[in-house]
Amino acid sequence: MPKRKSPKRRTYDTDLSDGQWALIAPLIPEAEPGGRPRKAATRELVNAVLYVLPAGAAWRLLPHDLPPWQTVYYYLRRWQREGV
Repeated sequence: MPKRKSPKRRTYDTDLSDGQWALIAPLIPEAEPGGRPRKAATRELVNAVLYVLPAGAAWRLLPHDLPPWQTVYYYLRRWQREGV
């Protein structure tokens, strides 16, 4: 299972609880073997998506302690195409 958020990252109201993460983690595909490893943990990517989408915030306004907005947007679009 990917690392939990770093201790220096602030907690947001939209962050998944451990119980919520345990339910959805099996539904999210891991990085494919042989490719470049992800720099961001899958849980952090999901937390970032949940930060932006409910509020309708601009991607570029994603806080800097979350993964880069371009990375989060890439994975959201990929997961949408794959039906995740």
